[in-house]
Amino acid sequence: MTQDKPEPHIMFAYPFLMMIFAGLTLFVFSIARANLGPDSAASIATFRTKCALCHGPDGRGSAVGRSMNVPDLRSPEVQKLPDAQLAQFISDGKGGMPSFKSSLSEDQIHRLVTYIHSLHRPVVMLRGREGTL
Repeated sequence: MTQDKPEPHIMFAYPFLMMIFAGLTLFVFSIARANLGPDSAASIATFRTKCALCHGPDGRGSAVGRSMNVPDLRSPEVQKLPDAQLAQFISDGKGGMPSFKSSLSEDQIHRLVTYIHSLHRPVVMLRGREGTL
C-alpha cells in the first residue's frame, strides 16, 4: 500500500498563500479603522495649537517639552492610561502642564484623548488625506 505524497510546490504554495491572505486581511482591516473624518482633522488642529508646543507634532515631545520632561504620548505608559484619566490631565493640568478646561470644550477634550490614543499607530496618506492606521 503506497500513499500519495503531495507535490513539493503545493506544500510550499499553501503557507505562502495563507500569509498573503492574512496580510491583505490585516491591511484592509487597518484601512477600515482609519479615522479620516472631520473630527479627526479638528482633533489634529486642536492638538497642533494646544499641545504640540510641548508634546511635538507627533506626540514624542518637542525640544521645549523634552527639557521639561513631558512624557512621550506614544509610549505604552501613556497609551495604557484610561480615557477618563487622560481627559482629567488635559482638563485640570498636571505638573507643569496647564489646565485647558477653560479653553477647550468637553467634546474637544474627548477628541484629543482619542487622538492621543491614535498616536501609537503610524500615520499614512490616503488619497491626499492624512489618517492613522
